[in-house]
Amino acid sequence: MTAEPNEPTDDLDAADADLAPDLVPDLVPLTHPRDGVPDVVVDERTLMRAAEAIGAGTGPVGIDAERASGYRYGQRAYLVQIRREGSGSWLIDPIACPDLSPVGEAIGDAEWILHAATQDLPCLAEVGLRPQSLFDTELGGRLAGLPRVGLGAMVEHYLGLQLAKEHSAVDWSVRPLPEPWLRYAALDVEVLVDLRDAVAAELASQGKIAWATEEFEHLLDFTGPEPRVDPWRRTSGMHKVRGRRGLAIVRELWLWRDAVAQQRDTSPGRVLPDAAISEIAIANQRATRAPRTVGSAEPRLARSIRRHQEAIIEVIGQALALPEDDLPVLSLPPSGPPPPKAWADRDPVAAARLARARELLGAVSEELAVPVENLLTPDLLRRFLWESPAAPTTAEVADALVALGARRWQTTITAPLISLACTENPPA
Repeated sequence: MTAEPNEPTDDLDAADADLAPDLVPDLVPLTHPRDGVPDVVVDERTLMRAAEAIGAGTGPVGIDAERASGYRYGQRAYLVQIRREGSGSWLIDPIACPDLSPVGEAIGDAEWILHAATQDLPCLAEVGLRPQSLFDTELGGRLAGLPRVGLGAMVEHYLGLQLAKEHSAVDWSVRPLPEPWLRYAALDVEVLVDLRDAVAAELASQGKIAWATEEFEHLLDFTGPEPRVDPWRRTSGMHKVRGRRGLAIVRELWLWRDAVAQQRDTSPGRVLPDAAISEIAIANQRATRAPRTVGSAEPRLARSIRRHQEAIIEVIGQALALPEDDLPVLSLPPSGPPPPKAWADRDPVAAARLARARELLGAVSEELAVPVENLLTPDLLRRFLWESPAAPTTAEVADALVALGARRWQTTITAPLISLACTENPPA
């Protein structure tokens, strides 16, 4: 399971330990899989043996996937780990064995256990693995009110084990995979069944197991985030770029970089960092013709630019030669409500309703120990309130939220509060 940027650290720092030594748990380091590190499955015959063993096992199935984010193009899986009672742990190379559907058929309708399922479901589907039932330990931890829901933190909290995470961000596309990495990968799935049981017991004791069940059923249809319109507009630093011509340079460089990265199967940032694209666009946004050279005062960016100097100059020239009608617009038309900061001027009633709804949802979030974004995503709240009826009933709010994608357990909690916020702030 590859760590995501900004994932909370799983370690207490030294200051915490010094200030509150009685709060530091006596953790047991988990360093070796109980059955040893299994060999990696790299051929069809062994894959069929793995499928047979997994199918003969009992109970839920712990599943994880390792990607090569930051090293390779896309989010494909480079290692799949599976563990089930009675079958042991299996490490499968999906590059050598790209069709894992025999394993999926062997699992059948048994429950999958994943941690942060939305990270792994798309890449597992690419190799033929799709769950019929699942339990997401990370999402369960959020609903249970845990302040830290990284796998390491939750294993410490519930199982009293210390799970090493030093290989979470390595390049899993390398072959052969080093033995310490494989040990790490096997340990990740070894703890999932026990963690699932502990989280389920916690949710049951808090009366939240039905909520979790709805959430997990909703995840079965997850295929990945919606494709973004004009993804190049998310280039870091482009907020400093001025004019449609400058945006055209960003767009053309981004598209060129993406094509090169895909062809080379490497991360786009390794071809040319975002910062270099923005810097080049800013330097040439008022130019009338392509420069003879491009560079940067920052050594790291200068090296990337120098490697592709000729291609970059050519792309700049193409962007500068575009007719006005082919230049990108400065901003895309809004696909939803305006930013909340603009509501007070454009619709004071909607702004008052939003402020009151946030206040009410924040209070119940604390009371239930569930993050407010898990009670109802901010986007759904804004979409409803921006175009809400004058005095919506609780039932009308609930039906509208379900139509937008909310789960029934969420509407049971939030719809009365949102209806109240609307009632307290009627149209003028």
